[in-house]
Amino acid sequence: MTAIFKREFKSYFQSFVGCLFIGIILCITGIYVTVYNLLSGYPKISYALSGILFIFIISVPILTMRVLAEERKQKTDQLILTAPISVGKIVAGKFIALGAVFTIPVIIIGIYPLVLSAFGTVSFLETYVSIFAFYLYGLTCIAIGIFLSSLTESQVIAAVISFAVLFGGYVMAGICNIISTTGNFLTKILRAFDIVSRFDNMVEGTLDLKSAVYYISVILLTLFLATQSIQKRRYSVSVKNLKIGAYSSAMVVISIAAAVILNLLVSEIPTKYTAFDVTANKMFSLSEETKDLLGKVEDDITIYVLSNENSQDTTLKKTLEQYEQFSGHVKVSYVDPLVNPKFYTQYTDASVSRNSLIVVSDKRNKVVDYSSVFETSTDYTTYETTTTGYDGEGQITSAISYVTSDNMPKMYILEGHGELAFETDFNDTIAKANIDYESINLLQYDNIPEDAEGIIINAPTSDFSEDDTNKVLDYLQNGGNALIISTWTDADMTNFYKILDYYGISMADGLVLEGAEGAYYQSPFYILPTVESDTVTSSISDSYIFAPYAQGFLLPEEAGDGLSLTPLLSTSDKAYARADVNGTTDYTKQEGDVDGPFTLGVKAVKTNGEAESTAVIYSSENLFTDAADSMVSGTNMKLFAGSLGEMTEETEGIAIPVKSYEENYLTIPQSYIILLSLLITVIIPLAFLAGGFVVWFKRRKA
Repeated sequence: MTAIFKREFKSYFQSFVGCLFIGIILCITGIYVTVYNLLSGYPKISYALSGILFIFIISVPILTMRVLAEERKQKTDQLILTAPISVGKIVAGKFIALGAVFTIPVIIIGIYPLVLSAFGTVSFLETYVSIFAFYLYGLTCIAIGIFLSSLTESQVIAAVISFAVLFGGYVMAGICNIISTTGNFLTKILRAFDIVSRFDNMVEGTLDLKSAVYYISVILLTLFLATQSIQKRRYSVSVKNLKIGAYSSAMVVISIAAAVILNLLVSEIPTKYTAFDVTANKMFSLSEETKDLLGKVEDDITIYVLSNENSQDTTLKKTLEQYEQFSGHVKVSYVDPLVNPKFYTQYTDASVSRNSLIVVSDKRNKVVDYSSVFETSTDYTTYETTTTGYDGEGQITSAISYVTSDNMPKMYILEGHGELAFETDFNDTIAKANIDYESINLLQYDNIPEDAEGIIINAPTSDFSEDDTNKVLDYLQNGGNALIISTWTDADMTNFYKILDYYGISMADGLVLEGAEGAYYQSPFYILPTVESDTVTSSISDSYIFAPYAQGFLLPEEAGDGLSLTPLLSTSDKAYARADVNGTTDYTKQEGDVDGPFTLGVKAVKTNGEAESTAVIYSSENLFTDAADSMVSGTNMKLFAGSLGEMTEETEGIAIPVKSYEENYLTIPQSYIILLSLLITVIIPLAFLAGGFVVWFKRRKA
C-alpha cells in the first residue's frame, strides 16, 4: 500500500493536476476569506468555508476522474490487479494519496486563524472544528469520486458522473423540501444523500460526532464499493468468477446495510453524548441555572413546537434537544401547522407564528412566540433589522419555571418620586422570572396591596411624603420585602432615609471614589466592587459587577436583635466618599473626604414578632441599566435576578442572559488587508500553479 501511495502522490505533482487542485482551493478560499474576514472583519472562518463548498463539485471530479478510469483505459490496471497486494490496499493507497494532496491546502487554511488572531479575538476551538468539518466533507467527496471512477474507463464519463452525484448531494436538502415540507418516506431516504447538512451542523458551533460518523461511514462504504467494483475484474470468466461475483454482491448489500445500521444506532445516542458546544458564548449549552431548575422539576412538561421537525429552526431545535435529554420530565412534540392549523387555539386566543412554542404542564401553560426567541435591533436610518442575540434558553427556562410554579408572585414598582424607569431588558428579566409586576403611585392607595410579594423602589430623585413613608414602613414591619436602589441627589431625602434606617443603614455624604488599582474601570467613580458570597450573588461569584456613581452605605458594627445585615458588594479600604463631586478632576484623597471601606449592596433581614422582612438594597442608580450591564457581559442582570429571587419564595432568581450574535470584529489596517489578500488569493495559489507547471513542462520536454 505504501508503494501505491508514493506512486499516486508523486504522479499528481508530475501531471500538474495536484497543483491545479491545490491552487484552485486556495484561490477561492482566499477570495472568500478576504471578503468575510479581512474586509468585513468577521473573526470566524466558517463563513468562508461554508461559501466555498461548491468548489468540490468542480475540483474533485478533475482530481479523481483518472484515478481508476485511466488505469482501466490504458490497461495498466492489469499490472496492479496481478500484483501480490489486496485490492482493498490498492484503493486505500490511492485514497490516502488523494487525501494527502487535499491535506496540503487544509493545513495552509489552518494557518489563517492564527494570522487573524493578531488583529482581534478568534475562537480557535470553534474555528478549527469548522476546518475539521471542511476536511471531512472534502475527503467524503474524494471517496465518492474514487468509487465513481472505478465504474468506467472513460475519464470524461467519470468526471460527469462525479459532478452530477456531488451536485445532487450539495442540493439534496433543497430537493427534499421541494418534494415535501412535512417530510415523507421518500425524503427520509433522500436525506441519507444530503452531505451538506452534516457540515452545517459542525460549522454552526457544534462538534457533532453523529456528523463525523456519517462522513467516515460514507468514506469507508464508497471505498469498499470501489474495491468490489475492481474485484469483479480481477479474475477471468469462470465458475469461480461467478462465485466471486455472487460473494461480491452479497458483500455490497451487507456493507450498505452495515453503514445504514451504524448511522441509525448512532442517531439514537442522546445528543448530550455526541454533540459538544464549541461556541465562545456556549450558544447551544444549557446554563447551570437551567440545569438546577430542571433537576428540581417533578411535573411532566410537554413543549409543543409549531413546526414540522424537518423545517424547524436548527438553533432552537438543538436547544430543545438539550432540555429533553437533560430531564426525563420534559418531552418535545412537533405539531405541523399545515396539518393541524388550529392546534394553538387550545391554549391561547392570540395568533402565534410558525416555530413558536407552547409549554404545557398540568398546572398551566405558556406560549413562547418565535419572535421573542431572537433579539433584534433596527437601524432607523435604513430601517434594516438585524438579529443580535438568541434568547431561546431564557424564554424556555422562564416558561418551564412558570408552568411548574405553585404560585405566581406579584411585585409593585413604586413611582411618583422621580424614580428611574427600568429599561426593556430589565423589565423582561422580571417577566422571565415569572413575576407579575405593576407600577403604582402610593397617592392612589391606602397601603401597599396585600398581594404584594415585594416592592421595588428604583432611584427616587425626590423625597417620599410622610404618608408614603409610613405606608412603606407599615408594609415592611408586617413582613413585606423590598428591592431598593438609592441615588445621589441634592434634594432633601429625609423620609426616604427613614426607610433605610429601618434596617439600620445610613448613607455617607456624596459619591464613592475607589482608590485601589484594579477595583475601578478607567475612572475612580466607575467601581468594580468585591462580590461577597450569598444566595443573591451565587450566580456571579467569580464575575465583575459594574457600579458607577455609587454612594457608600454605613452599616452598624452590631446589627441588633432581630436584624441581620449581609454585605453583597463592597469597596476596598482605599475607597473614600466625597461630598462635593461637581467638576472633580483631582481623584486623589482630599481633606474632608470620608474614609472607606463602604458597602454598595446589602441584604437586610429584619424580624418583627412573627413577621420577617427581607430587603436587598443598592447604592448605584446606574447599576441596573443596559449601559452598565453591557460593560460586564450581563452579570449586573444576573445580580438583578438574584435580588428578585430573594424576595420571592424562590431561593435564587433565574436570569438567562440573551446569548449575543454580535461579533467582536477584527481591526485590520488597510495596508495589511491589501498585503494579506494578495498573499492568499494570488501569491500562494500562483506559487503552487507555477511550481506544478514547471515540473510538468520539464517532464514534457524530457
